[in-house]
Amino acid sequence: MYGAILGDMIGSPYEFDQGNKSKVFPLFTGESHFTDDTVMTIAVAEALMKTAGDPDDGVVRQALVDRLQYWGRKYPDAGYGARFTGWLQQEHPLPYGSYGNGSAMRVSAAGWLTETLQETRRLAKLSAEVTHDHPEGVKGAESVASAIYLARKGHDKNDIREYVEAAFDYDLSRTCDEIRPDYHHVESCQQTVPEAFAAFLEGESFEDVIRTAVSLGGDCDTLTAIAGSIAEAYYGVPKELQEECRKRLDKDLLLVLDGFMERIM
Repeated sequence: MYGAILGDMIGSPYEFDQGNKSKVFPLFTGESHFTDDTVMTIAVAEALMKTAGDPDDGVVRQALVDRLQYWGRKYPDAGYGARFTGWLQQEHPLPYGSYGNGSAMRVSAAGWLTETLQETRRLAKLSAEVTHDHPEGVKGAESVASAIYLARKGHDKNDIREYVEAAFDYDLSRTCDEIRPDYHHVESCQQTVPEAFAAFLEGESFEDVIRTAVSLGGDCDTLTAIAGSIAEAYYGVPKELQEECRKRLDKDLLLVLDGFMERIM
């Protein structure tokens, strides 16, 4: 989870195309803070830890709804979209057909808490469907979780690219230099997930993936959270960046993060 959270924090000052589309920038500033991407990543992780090994989709869905609402209400000003904000307040919330990139930015735990790719995809699908039940929203979550699973199991970038292209029909042929000039703030999975994959595939280290993702612009905190979540599984996260992450998290969020890290170790 460090990868997703750091991506969120480092990308947050440059959201809404506020960066200069360069890889040269300070990793942390006074504006580097967690947003809804981090809060929802924590929520999904907690739900999946609570239901680990449970084969009942209904039980997992209910836990996801419960934790998403709990954490969303606890951090009401984290930067949610209008429709998700409404969902958080409903007594019996239903999915609303979203294909927004929120399903992909919060899914990283599904790539770590399983021992088969099939189970990874199942949990990723469930984590998306409680809100983002549009096929593109589900596809975004499943593809990211699958890449995390493959990376942590030792597959190289060519393997990951080929699997994602074949299983999810994403075009991962574009380079970041081709994407960067005309890319702008957009919040759909269709126009965020492939770009995050491009940053991961081109990056040469965890930090380089983060810098590459930020340099693309767009919905920068979310795109970088997605790229960072995959990069963590492939490269690991340097200790000094983990410490910078911890400095910027509240104690209740740290408690879940630490429990998650203990679980996957």
